Amino acid sequence: QVQLVESGGGLVQPGGSLRLSCAASGSIGWLYSTGWYRQAPGKPRELVAVIMSGGTTNYKDSVKGRFTISRDNAKNTVRLQMNSLTPEDTAVYYCNAKTTLYPNIWGQGTPVTVSS
Repeated sequence: QVQLVESGGGLVQPGGSLRLSCAASGSIGWLYSTGWYRQAPGKPRELVAVIMSGGTTNYKDSVKGRFTISRDNAKNTVRLQMNSLTPEDTAVYYCNAKTTLYPNIWGQGTPVTVSS
């Protein structure tokens, strides 16, 4: 069974940091890209960061310089390091993978709350 499992979400104060992890299991095929999306209450899901198979990364403008996406191919894991968090970063964060076998694989989501 193919699945992505996220971890690392939680409650953090403004200015704090969190690191999200996403582990892939099963035969997912060859990866085109792996990304992190987020969805805040009442808002559509949006792309936060993506890393392509060749290592190129792209970020939502509002997280540039604060978030870093990275990939560990040996462990089939992708991470999102989030620094200088603000209340506007509060959302459920979802891991996504696009592969040769699956156009979209989604994780179950991990909630991030930034509040004092």
